Amino acid sequence: MAHLITVSCSLNISSRSRSYSKPSNQCSIPSSTSISLPISKSPLKKLATKTNRSQKCRTIYATAVSMGQESGSQTGSISDKTPNEAPNRKKIMVIGGDGYCGWATSLHLSNKNYEVAVVDNLVRRQFDHQLGLDSLTPISSIHNRIRRWKSLTEKEIQRYVGDICDFEFLSEAFTSFKPDAVVHFGEQRSAPYSMIDRSRAVYTQHNNVIGTLNVLFAIKEFKEDCHLVKLGTMGEYGTPNIDIEEGYLTITHNGRTDTLPYPKQASSFYHLSKVHDSHNIAFTCKAWGIRATDLNQGVVYGVRTNETAMHEELYNRFDYDGVFGTALNRFCVQAAVGHPLTVYGKGGQTRGYLDIRDTVQCVELAIANPAQRGEFRVFNQFTEQFSVNELASLVTKAGQNLGLEVQTISVPNPRVEAEEHYYNAKHTKLVELGLKPHLLSDSLLDSLLNVAVQYKDRVDLKQIMPSVSWRKIGAKPKTIAA
Repeated sequence: MAHLITVSCSLNISSRSRSYSKPSNQCSIPSSTSISLPISKSPLKKLATKTNRSQKCRTIYATAVSMGQESGSQTGSISDKTPNEAPNRKKIMVIGGDGYCGWATSLHLSNKNYEVAVVDNLVRRQFDHQLGLDSLTPISSIHNRIRRWKSLTEKEIQRYVGDICDFEFLSEAFTSFKPDAVVHFGEQRSAPYSMIDRSRAVYTQHNNVIGTLNVLFAIKEFKEDCHLVKLGTMGEYGTPNIDIEEGYLTITHNGRTDTLPYPKQASSFYHLSKVHDSHNIAFTCKAWGIRATDLNQGVVYGVRTNETAMHEELYNRFDYDGVFGTALNRFCVQAAVGHPLTVYGKGGQTRGYLDIRDTVQCVELAIANPAQRGEFRVFNQFTEQFSVNELASLVTKAGQNLGLEVQTISVPNPRVEAEEHYYNAKHTKLVELGLKPHLLSDSLLDSLLNVAVQYKDRVDLKQIMPSVSWRKIGAKPKTIAA
C-alpha cells in the first residue's frame, strides 16, 4: 500500500477518487478532514498481503506537512522553522529510510543537524510476513521510531510513506520537501530474494530500475541541482581476474587509450538491476547535468550505531536468514544458537566488507563533498576484504572466547559463483575524503555475538539453511515454507 502520511493534508480530489476518514492510528489529522484515495497503479500491490479480496491497494495523494506541525497551521505547506532548525540546514531525503542501512543513516544525518525526510513504502517489513521471517532484534514501527527520536533529541524527521515507482507520489514528496540531496537506499536489496521465482525477479528489476528512473526524473523536473547519492553494490563488478578499480578503467586497445566504465559481471537478477541503475544514472548525468555519486557498497555487518543504541525503539533490524541475512551476521547468530556455521561450497568467495557505522559515515562524506553538475562519480564503499572461510574462522575464535562451541560445515552452494578466485578491489576515494574505518576487531565480534546471544530465543532455526537455488529458479510462484 503506497501512501503519503502527514499530520495535515491538502487533498486533490479526482474523478477516480473516493473519500474516506483517516484512521487515527496512522497519523494525527483533524477529525473534520476527509482524504482522497485514488486507486494505486503501483506494482507493489501485486505482492501485497491481502486480508480481504475485495480490498484494493490505494494511494493517498497529499501535500506533505512536517510531522509534529500544529494542526492549526496552514495546510499544504511546511512551516518555515522547526524547533531545532538552523538557517540553511541542508535537506536530505533518505529513500528506503526504514531499512537496515537507511534507518541508521537517517538517524546519523539528523544527529549531524541535517534536515531529514524518510521516504519508504515499508515493503521490507511485508517481505518478512510473506516469507515467514523476522528480525533477530525487535524493531518498532516507523511512526514509533520517529516519535522516539524526537522525544530523545528534539530533532524532527519527516516521513513520506509511499512507493517511488508511483511518480505522482514521488513528485508530491519532492515538491513538498525540496531536497538538496537524495540518498537512495530504496531498492529490493537481496540477491536470493530476486532468485526465488519469476515474479520476484520481475519485481526486483521493476522496483529497482523504475524507482531509480523516477528519482532521476524528479530531480530533473523539480530540483535539478539536487545531488543523488545512490547505493550501488560491489557485486556489479563480479570477480574478475584483474584489480577492480573505482568505477572506471583506463585501457589501451590497438594503440588507442580511453577511460571507460569498469566492466560489469552481475551474478543475480538483483545485481543486474543495479548495473542498469548505474547505466541510467551515468546517461542522465551526461544528458541532463545530474550530479550523482554511486556508492558501490560491500557487504555490511553490525547492528548498532551511536544513534540506534540510544533506545530500544530505535534498534535496527538484524537479519540472519538465508534470504536477507549477510554472511557475518548469519555466522554470529548460528554460533549463538549452537548451529554449525554454514559455509557455501569451498568458502573461498572473497568480498569487501564494512561496519554499518562506516556506511553512515561514507554517506555523510558523499553529501558533504557533492559531485559536480554533470559528474557521475563512483566510490567503492568497503573497508576490508575477507573470504567466507576467513569470516568463519574469526567467528569461531571469538565464539570460543565467549565459551561457545562453534563448528563449521560446508553446504552445497545455492549460488552460481566462483568459489576460489582472485579479488583485489581499490577503495581509496572515501578514505581521501576523511573516512575513518571501524575495522573488524575482536571487540566488535564480541559485541555482535552478545547481541545474538541476547536475542537467541527469537531465532527460527528453520530459516538458517539456504532455501533459494540460482539454478532451480522457475516461472511458477514459490512459497518459502515458514
